[in-house]
Amino acid sequence: MDKLETMWDVCLRKNIKRRSFLKSCAALTSIMGLNMDMLSKVVAAAEKNPLPVVIWLHGHECTGCDESFLRSATPLTSDLVLNSIALEYSHALSAAAGEPFEEHLHQTMQQYAGKYILAVEGAVATAENGIYCMTGGKPFVSVLKEVAKNAAVIIEYGACATSGGIQAAKPNPTGSVSVREIVGNSKPIVKVPGCPPIPEVMTGVVMHYALFGKLPPLDNEGRPKQFYGNRIHDTCYRRPFFDTGMFAENFDDAGSKAGWCLYKLGCRGPVTYNSCGNLRWWNGLSYPIQSGHGCIGCSNDHFWDEDPFYKRLPEYGPILGDVDKIGAAAVGLTTAGVALHGAMSVVQKKKRQAAEEKSDGKKVE
Repeated sequence: MDKLETMWDVCLRKNIKRRSFLKSCAALTSIMGLNMDMLSKVVAAAEKNPLPVVIWLHGHECTGCDESFLRSATPLTSDLVLNSIALEYSHALSAAAGEPFEEHLHQTMQQYAGKYILAVEGAVATAENGIYCMTGGKPFVSVLKEVAKNAAVIIEYGACATSGGIQAAKPNPTGSVSVREIVGNSKPIVKVPGCPPIPEVMTGVVMHYALFGKLPPLDNEGRPKQFYGNRIHDTCYRRPFFDTGMFAENFDDAGSKAGWCLYKLGCRGPVTYNSCGNLRWWNGLSYPIQSGHGCIGCSNDHFWDEDPFYKRLPEYGPILGDVDKIGAAAVGLTTAGVALHGAMSVVQKKKRQAAEEKSDGKKVE
């Protein structure tokens, strides 16, 4: 902890070849949503910038974000934790525990005051002075305030940290709230919502700050644009069925089995921003819609209160236009197209007949 290495220093110490180092930088450039023209800048940053110190706190949560993070494939979580960042404190990923571990936390906070990244997973319980979530013998709310005071930047990992998660669902007996509601705007905060977030999104955000010393471009809700810039609806492979008015009415009907749009079964894709349709899960293998279940909007604030999940959006809230008219419009366009095609066919046939009459000198029956 006395002297922080760079990513390149770590590679040299572990006898990792330059070629492997460059391949890792290329993978990081891609996962951060950057153009490959930026590769040279990523390499330069990895060669000279010291590994960022990361303190990862766990509040009122289920550890699902950790489970997601451990399944990152680009880069591998092991490469990130052992070679790309200096993870000094984490309940789930650290071998140490007890009083020596808590003492190490305070030493880290003092030595790297104003320089460390604070990653927070879980909501903050506030009811009855925060007794519903304790860590290190203290209410988590007090620990969060203490650690956040000298953090350089704060990353909210998961729906619990960004909006309170299931703990904050009505009637919210523990008084769970987001990290921002406790910390305020005193520190730069980036939201990485999801229940849990996509692992590559989690690694991409922390590595962007690690390499460039600043947060990635954020949208008006504080989310990184490269990962939350598109709706699930915009990148869904079932979108053509939506546009033509072909919807599954039940999870076991012929339309569902044929891969039709799940909008009428409650899919929140049209109002949810995330990278599920692009990155997918488990190294691009699948995601909920591909497995046959509609999006439940887990990256939206307070999505747990949007029950029932299987009610279509017009019965739940406003969307773009009336979905019931989409099918009718599609049928109308199809009918018009067929009629136009028929008319054009007649015109072409008459032209062909006229040409044949002219060449043969007689009428073609």
